[in-house]
Amino acid sequence: MPDTIQHVLVPGTFDPITYGHIDVVKRARRICPLVTVAVAESLGKNGVGTAFSLDERVALAREALGEIPGVEVRPFRGLLVDFAREMGADAVVKGLRAMTDFEYELQQADLNYRLDNHLESIFVMSAPQYGYISSSVVRQIASFGGDVSQLVTDNVAEALRRRYAV
Repeated sequence: MPDTIQHVLVPGTFDPITYGHIDVVKRARRICPLVTVAVAESLGKNGVGTAFSLDERVALAREALGEIPGVEVRPFRGLLVDFAREMGADAVVKGLRAMTDFEYELQQADLNYRLDNHLESIFVMSAPQYGYISSSVVRQIASFGGDVSQLVTDNVAEALRRRYAV
């Protein structure tokens, strides 16, 4: 394991990517020279499929993050620890909005540690202006024809308009 962290993963389903996610990626980039945004295949939370396909989510994230140097976006399937090994990542960075996020992410970090004790977990607190944003809230607002332009980038807002065509 290196003495310093050189490469981190920021994993998630990003269905869709929000300004909250982008904030976490930018903050991860400030502490590490290489950040891979790992877009999970995932069936979605609570057994519900994702609104966007894996390819769509990767494309939306690449466009939304394209201006940030040192950031790449990659799809992945399977275990995060296996993907981290494959990518040569030293750590996983996760954003936390509330205590419920912490409980879930701590459980995930503990499991990841059991599977690979060389993979560090780093948590960053959500910036106050993004603490209420989640992909599910964005999808819900968009599905009712609401304006999500302050929550997501223009490319994502347009994709949501097309998806929900309300």
